[in-house]
Amino acid sequence: MMRSICLFAALAIIAGTVHAAPLTYEAALKLADDSAPSLQAKSADVRAARSGAIAAGRLPDPKLALGVEGFPVSGPFAGRPGVDDFSDVRLGVMQDFPSFAKRRAARERAAADVGAAEVGRTAEARQVRLETALAWIDLYYAERRLAALATIDQELTRLRESVPSQIVSGAMRPAQTLESERLKAVLADRRAEMVAVLAGARAELVRWTGEAEADVAGNPPEFVVEAGALRAGVDRLPTLAAYDARARQADADVGAAKADKQSDWTWELAYQRRAPRFGDMVMLQATVSLPLFASTRQDPVIAARIETAGGVRIEREAARRELLAALETSLADHAMHHDRLSRARETLVPLAKRRVELETASYAAGTAGLSDVLSAAVALAETVSDALDREADVARDGARIVLTYGVDAQ
Repeated sequence: MMRSICLFAALAIIAGTVHAAPLTYEAALKLADDSAPSLQAKSADVRAARSGAIAAGRLPDPKLALGVEGFPVSGPFAGRPGVDDFSDVRLGVMQDFPSFAKRRAARERAAADVGAAEVGRTAEARQVRLETALAWIDLYYAERRLAALATIDQELTRLRESVPSQIVSGAMRPAQTLESERLKAVLADRRAEMVAVLAGARAELVRWTGEAEADVAGNPPEFVVEAGALRAGVDRLPTLAAYDARARQADADVGAAKADKQSDWTWELAYQRRAPRFGDMVMLQATVSLPLFASTRQDPVIAARIETAGGVRIEREAARRELLAALETSLADHAMHHDRLSRARETLVPLAKRRVELETASYAAGTAGLSDVLSAAVALAETVSDALDREADVARDGARIVLTYGVDAQ
């Protein structure tokens, strides 16, 4: 029953791939670049920052002042502004003029915000490509594992079909058939695991590409890992560029805090309309801010902003060291996985195949039982699957290293 369920699931997945849209590795990455929602959101952030930068550093809107001045509320002229010398209707325009330093700091902050948004998009694009690449590689090798297991299962089925005749001839005891059933269950378990892995990998590829029935086509690329170039390019990675953008934002905040020590001006021009028997008047007035107590107002804020900017640069150095350490670890793992893959291809798989050949020959000569042949075949299936796992590890390492640490990855 378990075998039937697993076979049904495998056939359903294989049948689904027939109608799926096959994607090469490069096509999957291109589709993710164009359709990933997280990347579209980052693009919106860039557009928003650029739009906001247009207004940065501009003069504030002018203000219109309309009112009545000198309206008498007591005395002999109470409620009669027309006969009072000091009553008038006033119409004025006011314009604030922040200091040039403040407006320059606002423009610098806006430019830094645009840079931070662009770096954020670049970092997200790199992450999207990495996740898409890993999903594609996982699906590719999951299909290869399932296909390899199907080939082994066909051979085991052929051998199991000879069991009844072996029992009739007396070459095999009935109890020995139990081993055949046990090995069949082992393969069914392995197949069920592979089907689940394949489904998960397909779901991840659908997530990043948006293709409802995404499938793979072609082979994974040969990732060229040049350790020297990767180490030299660490300082240009988006991860550190994000800290550089934060540092520029912090520097702009320092400039804005220092600009608070400079005076702002407000100019007002007003026209005063009085009773006809009095002449109209025009008023021009200037107001200036006086930052007289900088030691307890502006200076502490400036010191705080400077500390923040320094902290960002310290964090960048910590992130740089972390990246270098992670790169060295990834390079070491990549070398180890290459070594394990070579050993599987050159030693383990050939030995497993040779064992099946020898056990089959011994079985034909009557010196070995069918269970020995079946066990050797199952061991071969496990060895081939393990070799594919090792090959997948090498491919995943290559994608992760190149797309994470390669300067030209995005």
